[in-house]
Amino acid sequence: MSFINTFTQLNWDDISLSINAKTAKDVERALSKTRCDLEDFKSLISPAAEPYLEQMAQRSLSLTRQRFGNTIGLYIPLYLSNLCANACTYCGFSMENRIKRRTLNIDEVSNEITAIKSMGFDSVLLVTGEHETKVGMNYFREVLPTIKDQFSYLAMEVQPLDQGDYQELKTLGLDAVMVYQETYHPSTYAQHHLRGNKMDFNYRLETPDRLAKAGIDKVGIGALIGLEDWRTDCFYVAAHLEYLERTYWQTRYSISFPRLRPCEGGLQPKSIMSDRQLVQLICAYRMLNPEVELSLSTRESAAFRDNVLPLGITTMSAASKTQPGGYALDEAELEQFEISDERSAGAVAEMIASKGFEPVWKDWHRGYSG
Repeated sequence: MSFINTFTQLNWDDISLSINAKTAKDVERALSKTRCDLEDFKSLISPAAEPYLEQMAQRSLSLTRQRFGNTIGLYIPLYLSNLCANACTYCGFSMENRIKRRTLNIDEVSNEITAIKSMGFDSVLLVTGEHETKVGMNYFREVLPTIKDQFSYLAMEVQPLDQGDYQELKTLGLDAVMVYQETYHPSTYAQHHLRGNKMDFNYRLETPDRLAKAGIDKVGIGALIGLEDWRTDCFYVAAHLEYLERTYWQTRYSISFPRLRPCEGGLQPKSIMSDRQLVQLICAYRMLNPEVELSLSTRESAAFRDNVLPLGITTMSAASKTQPGGYALDEAELEQFEISDERSAGAVAEMIASKGFEPVWKDWHRGYSG
């Protein structure tokens, strides 16, 4: 059993029609409930909900403060390699793009760690292109112990792996894995993944199942907003989350909502999401699930991140560089995509504090579990 069984029972066109058919009465019904379900979520992300954004924001703010208090977790991505064996239309690391390629050796990794620690971070997200031979398990076995020695919380965003690999990485200090389906629409997925292992839609879709079975503490899911109709894709994310929490209740979950950003060989979005609609989506996820972590990256502008911060966000990246060697060497030509919020980690922390929140530089620690 895996999410595939649930996925095959969902019909994209029916879901899309259902979302767009929602009325003001449906939205008001959802707003009146103490706990929303997936049908309510359709209402909350529908066009009919847009006039109710203020009510949604107030509800989302209240639910978030009840569960998470006034803390905002900070993390930073550490790009280890931009080697990739996939051809993906939306990614600067795509094998078809003519960019300089680099994989950090252990000394270069240590230099990046030094630069990151000097900013105050104790939670790091390791990112690579998807290249299983040159940036696969052998490479991870080499670098993870060095990195984990310096950080309390270690997350990864790399190619999907088998359950046994995740179990081994857990023994090396891995705490969390982010794996985004990109789009839950199979034919659109095929249009954007042209070569490489990432063409396997089902293997990627089942990755959160393998992670939870391997005992990984936290699993991050999401869709790349812009590849398909954002409302329908984000409903599938919500359905995926509901399945995971029901099936693997001991695992923590997070949701991200990356919008397409400019990159080498850039792709124009099929579905445009406005800033107001992203706020609507954030609030809808919070109202559906008061427990889930919601993460906002530096893809978004400083002004947007500042304004949306209190409404449901629990973790943020800061001072991000999207290329290997970005903190010690700063070679922009190697980057995966352009970031929008270019403020320093200190400036982001000051902004968080100025809004009455406490910036926290680490995630949950194993020692707290008793």
